[in-house]
Amino acid sequence: MSTARMRAFLAVARHGSFSAGARALGLSQPTLTTQVQSLERQYNLELFHRRGRRIELSDVGRQLLPIAQAMAALDLDAHNLLRDSGQLDSGQLKLGAVGPFHVIEMVDSYLKCHPRIDVSIRVGNSAQVLADLESYVTDIAVLAGRHEHPGLCTVHYARHPIILFAHHEHPFAGRGSVRLQELEGQRLLQREPGSTTRLVLEQALLAAEVAPRIAMEVGSREALREAVLRGMGLGVVSEAEFIADPRICTIRIEGDPLYTETYLYCLAERRSSRLISSFFDVVLPQGARRT
Repeated sequence: MSTARMRAFLAVARHGSFSAGARALGLSQPTLTTQVQSLERQYNLELFHRRGRRIELSDVGRQLLPIAQAMAALDLDAHNLLRDSGQLDSGQLKLGAVGPFHVIEMVDSYLKCHPRIDVSIRVGNSAQVLADLESYVTDIAVLAGRHEHPGLCTVHYARHPIILFAHHEHPFAGRGSVRLQELEGQRLLQREPGSTTRLVLEQALLAAEVAPRIAMEVGSREALREAVLRGMGLGVVSEAEFIADPRICTIRIEGDPLYTETYLYCLAERRSSRLISSFFDVVLPQGARRT
């Protein structure tokens, strides 16, 4: 099967039109159209339904898309390997993450070792980050918490305590730590459903039979911080994600019983890719757990 024709199909599918796909590949539209039509004629089928100026993937086209994406990723790996002749002098590495924490420090360390690699970060929720990884939109995912998915290589990166933070006039301000039981009846600002921090705290409170007063549900770290700055309640955050401010103070939970964990993910079939391996080799501590 012609790599050029498969690349043409993928460009049209990704960009939603023959003209946009041709621009992305630096081809004329007639050339790209001919390549796609040649692929359709070879197998006597339609990959796209043409509806005026709009196009839609056919059923076969939708089934072919993830295969074409996998072929493109492998083609890129082969291209990088041959071009660089054993040295990571150039290439593109695409990361997915739920937020800037951890991933920025990773990229900083990586670029100090491989400054010629073009690194990009795509931010989304956990489901979107994993979907991007599985569809070859990204190469590596950085996520809080363990996600069991077949076909993924999972490596533990770090563990960070969950802490409280409060307005400087809060009764807990100035205390180094509080017991979990002291949260009984306290005004607590809660993250949105699906938050790893919220899930860990809820499980601990339930086990300890402690019932704080939920003041408000807050949908982002930034909004949570603003609410604490206004004295609306206690915030809960991973220590690695806390941003210092003279108007707020941190309070540890005695014994640091709660924590979040960060993991790196990639497709198991791509773990041996030079580019992906180079990132893992730089950012992971020696002895990191891999599954």
